[in-house]
Amino acid sequence: MCGITGKINFEKGNSIDVSELKRMTDVIFHRGPDDEGFYIKDNVGLGFRRLSIIDLSTGHQPLANEDESIWIIFNGEIYNYQELQENLIKQGHIFRTRSDTETIVHLYEQYGPDCLQYLRGMFAFCIWDDKKKQLFCARDRFGIKPFYYYADNQKFVFGSEIKAILKAGGINKTLSNEALDSYFAFGYITGDLSIYKEIKKLQPGHYLTVSLKDNPSIEIKKYWEVAFDPDYSKSEKQWIEEIDTCLSETVKLHMISDVPLGAFLSGGIDSSSVVAMMARNSNMPVQTFSIGFKARKFSELEYAREIAKKYNCVHHEQIVEPESIDLLPRLTSMYDEPFADSSAIPTYYVSKFAREYVTVVLSGDGGDELFAGYDIYKYLHKIYNYSSNFPALNKLLWGNIHKLIPQKVKGKGLTYYLSQNRTDLGAYLAIWPKTERKKLFLQNGYPNITSEVAERYKKKVLREGSSDEFISNLQYLDLKTYMVDDILTKVDRASMMNSIEVRPPLLDHRFAELSFKIPWNFKLHGKTQKYIFKQAIKPYLPEGFLDHPKKGFSVPLSLWFKEELQDYVSDTLLSNNALSFEYLNKGFVKKTVMNSRNGMRDFSSRIWSLLFFEEWLKQNK
Repeated sequence: MCGITGKINFEKGNSIDVSELKRMTDVIFHRGPDDEGFYIKDNVGLGFRRLSIIDLSTGHQPLANEDESIWIIFNGEIYNYQELQENLIKQGHIFRTRSDTETIVHLYEQYGPDCLQYLRGMFAFCIWDDKKKQLFCARDRFGIKPFYYYADNQKFVFGSEIKAILKAGGINKTLSNEALDSYFAFGYITGDLSIYKEIKKLQPGHYLTVSLKDNPSIEIKKYWEVAFDPDYSKSEKQWIEEIDTCLSETVKLHMISDVPLGAFLSGGIDSSSVVAMMARNSNMPVQTFSIGFKARKFSELEYAREIAKKYNCVHHEQIVEPESIDLLPRLTSMYDEPFADSSAIPTYYVSKFAREYVTVVLSGDGGDELFAGYDIYKYLHKIYNYSSNFPALNKLLWGNIHKLIPQKVKGKGLTYYLSQNRTDLGAYLAIWPKTERKKLFLQNGYPNITSEVAERYKKKVLREGSSDEFISNLQYLDLKTYMVDDILTKVDRASMMNSIEVRPPLLDHRFAELSFKIPWNFKLHGKTQKYIFKQAIKPYLPEGFLDHPKKGFSVPLSLWFKEELQDYVSDTLLSNNALSFEYLNKGFVKKTVMNSRNGMRDFSSRIWSLLFFEEWLKQNK
């Protein structure tokens, strides 16, 4: 796991300044504290920071082919690199290292952009092809590893994190209205947007080429897509057997490492299944790491202990306290842009905690998206059936009921969807729905945000879903938005800030493609979510383990904001000096804070989004 960055000046005579490139790599030192390297040739510069995982002695980057016409900087891991190396050697390629990085160089020599089809892993990399005068950049299929870029008429700049790009000269820092709207809608910024209008994200499963021959040009292409293709010919037993075999194989591959390795163990089904497979494929006790809270409602430590005990793990755990809010300035610096998932707090702490013992951990990320594990799928499927089967009665009945239900009653939002006959569901799980954002944003302030863009983007993604099945399209939406722009972003920044590599074996594309073939009714089976996955891993879990309620990795913010952190919220958000009032309606912010404090509604997620935004403005004014 590493940090990459670089710059191309489009004017041939405009050479790269090595000190500028050094500033760009220094600011992402945390991504690779073990080594640094540079490639500079005239108007092309590549910078690299290394966290040593595989081939500790000879894996220095940038790395070149035999005649030094092709140079690469690479962030990530390729799990099938040994098999690929063997095949490439048979085709006449000569290797000077044992690293997975050099494998990509020779694959590119052999296959060009089609090299991506052979890679099994997580990655973001750039290859400079000096003969073609072309930069080839790619991001893995699910977007586990980040890639940001900036382009204008004079230059192309890229980096693993936005902060590296900002260290280059002449970067336009105008904020993106669309990104701000997305942030307050969902708590994260979707699609190719970043908080800065001119800085973009390369989308998962895409590659980008910058050609310097003739007139400079930039082209982006898709090389892989999430595609649900259900196979109805197989029985439940057959699917269980295939899941078992494939899961064991992918976890085994993800355990390849030349440094100490462990696992995040939340106590949930996904991380528990990964630990079970690690124990199955190892002759050494697995080191496991868990984070919990004093409030039992939010803690799964007891379940993590069950798994650790069953597999004789070397188990470590830690309690997160309300004082963890002191971490907010550091979190803001980590994410470079507003990011309102409060589970970034425990993710940071479990990464910091684990780094004391290991350099690599496996996680259970991806299981809910692949096997329809979120509660919302069950609820929305019920709504969809109502809307489809009884549209007129549905609108009449639920429309009237919705008007009678007080705002604070749980389920109010679901009756709204029913009353609106919402079969697109493009705006589900919004922190600040469109009607609320219109009250939140200053109508004539800067920037002029219309609160229209965020929902339209999710509806667009839903329309792009290739399945005729409602549940599969919800999975597609989450894989394309929530998972990549929230979950994977959260884990990457929190882990890299602590110089630890996190590998999610459930997001191995071979395992994912297997899940895409499983019919949706094996995933959401009656009222049981992740049914087929649970059946496959049941033999590896303690008796009754699958019956415990899902808690996720949520933080008890609602308790903290009403008790220990009440004054902190008021001092930060209601101060006359709050910078966010350049964008937000002070009266509506105050109303939100007071309603939450008085118990009218649980607005803790909204308050957290306001706190993060305020801190981000302080650091970037």
